[in-house]
Amino acid sequence: MIVLAGTIGAGKTSLTKLLSKHLDSQPFFESVDDNPILPLFYQDPQKYGFLLQIYFLNRRLDEIKGSFDNDLNVLDRSIFEDSLLFKLNADLGRATHTESDIYTSLLHNMMEELPEEKHQKAPNLLIHIQVSFETMLERIKKRGRSYEQIDKDPSLYKYYQELNQRYQQWYADYDLSPKMVIDGDQYDFVEDDHAADQVLSLIDDKLVSLGLK
Repeated sequence: MIVLAGTIGAGKTSLTKLLSKHLDSQPFFESVDDNPILPLFYQDPQKYGFLLQIYFLNRRLDEIKGSFDNDLNVLDRSIFEDSLLFKLNADLGRATHTESDIYTSLLHNMMEELPEEKHQKAPNLLIHIQVSFETMLERIKKRGRSYEQIDKDPSLYKYYQELNQRYQQWYADYDLSPKMVIDGDQYDFVEDDHAADQVLSLIDDKLVSLGLK
């Protein structure tokens, strides 16, 4: 499987659509618009943060199992990012560190229980979409989900800023599979068809080098 990673508004869903169509494979999208917990989390992160992470963990494990039949299936969020997100919530007082530690332990144990003879645990390729903080804010505003907007909750500014910074270190430390980074500021594949073609070409070259295409 191919897994996309990146902060909120990086363009993971858009690239998942482009890439899965290009590779004639199946896309697996993060549960957002149909997620009953996400709006509650933005209203009260301390109350719903742990429940949201469990919800995502359950969905992502299903996606890993469902994607196993084709090495080129595309997932628009990595399960390996979730600890980063929840740890940030704990550091900002939006969850407790006890909840974060329990979640990280649960994630580790559940991944250990995933049978290797049936399901691979790490992707064939992780693609990190890196965007500037300014681009991140612009895309969050443009897609218009009310609960994500800073003008409705000014505290989100600090959350988004810290999240964007931590992703850079997370990608540097990630070593569970081959990886590559796409500069989402240089290549505006969301709005520019030429940039989209360039990004798909870069990914093709990486897949060829890995013997996946």
